[in-house]
Amino acid sequence: MRGERAGGLRDCLATALLARSADEGVAVAVVLLALHRTGGAAEGAFVLTAWMAPHVVAAPLAGALLARARRVRRWYVAALGGFAAAIAVLAACLGQAPAPLTLAVAALGGACGPVVSGGLSSLPAELVPPERLGRAYGLDAASYNAASVGGPAAATVIAVATSPAYALLALAGSAALAALLALRLPARRPPPVPHPTAQPTGGHTTTGKREAAGGRGPDGEARYGEARPGSEHGPDGEVGRQLPPFRADLVAGLLAVRRIPQLRAITTSTTLAFVGLGGLGTTAVLLAEGRGSPGAGGLLVTAFAIGALFGSLACARWWPRAPAPALASWSLLGLGLALAAASFTSHWVLCVALFAAAGTAEGPLLGATLRIRADHSPARLRAQVFTTAAGLKISAAAAGAALVGVAAGSVSPGTLLLCLAATQLAAVPLGLLAGRGRRPAR
Repeated sequence: MRGERAGGLRDCLATALLARSADEGVAVAVVLLALHRTGGAAEGAFVLTAWMAPHVVAAPLAGALLARARRVRRWYVAALGGFAAAIAVLAACLGQAPAPLTLAVAALGGACGPVVSGGLSSLPAELVPPERLGRAYGLDAASYNAASVGGPAAATVIAVATSPAYALLALAGSAALAALLALRLPARRPPPVPHPTAQPTGGHTTTGKREAAGGRGPDGEARYGEARPGSEHGPDGEVGRQLPPFRADLVAGLLAVRRIPQLRAITTSTTLAFVGLGGLGTTAVLLAEGRGSPGAGGLLVTAFAIGALFGSLACARWWPRAPAPALASWSLLGLGLALAAASFTSHWVLCVALFAAAGTAEGPLLGATLRIRADHSPARLRAQVFTTAAGLKISAAAAGAALVGVAAGSVSPGTLLLCLAATQLAAVPLGLLAGRGRRPAR
């Protein structure tokens, strides 16, 4: 069983890296394709907005479907396949088909986004024992950061060497590979690995009476958590529970985030932080121009992304002894201080170094956030909690980007960056609240 679970984690991380690289690359490729075909970036910006907008609406639906699925692998394959198909269709229709059709395709592809982010991130908690959960989520966080570096870089290189349309098709191929690799994920959702602090609830021990059926079905696929004859847990891995109405499942993740103090604290903290981080790319471009290096804003963003990748990989390799809430707060503090320092310096090389330092501080934040969600989410609501929280963060980032766009004409780049740093520092005390209270029963 342990070997099967370890293999499941590797497949999950590889699937996530391929899908997230495609997602990150789309942000660059659609703008390049719009410039190539229309001579302006406006349609690309509209397509990107349509790609991101459905996240907050689709996240509860995706979480509910994943939580109720008896064969969860099918949903991952279908969502990732739809994700790949939407990217491929965008390569054909952007700038050539009517704009409403293009935007509709982008919205459909974006609706699969919550599975790429929160959906896949909900799996490691069910695939590794508690003592390895920190490392697993450090690696999952690294997949986000590696994708944020590799996806746009690959899209840019392919677009320059061939054309932006081929860049989008290559990203579609990456998403299609993710869908194929998802066929190696568990056929059924694994029963959650018991945490040592779980307590009896409702007359049943929520961890002690769960046995992982393991083994393989007639098709030779790993099927973690299939019910044995006479066992008291059903195919969905729950003990003695019937599924609630679907309408209740749609809001279950949001209600769990609101009612469980630790989830409420970390979600509020990271959502506030992402209001600032959402505008970081635009601010970096403006800052580079203001520092006398026009066109070098991409260098600042790249330095931040590489720093974040280094920080998340280091955290996965040497998970600190500090509790996840403290790690998240220290990460936000370091991020805010580094960005604040960058807003005051006029030395370009120092500015780049400070962006790299900010990224390094930000690296452990996602891993700590994912660990807190895994520790405190009720087992059956884990997918809803992950997708809902991810949707809120993406929506916050979109709002932050819009705010920076509105303020850019009247506020200096240094002041904008200082405001972004302030949102990180304001999120620190909220993150500390996630460490209060006991881990809930599973």
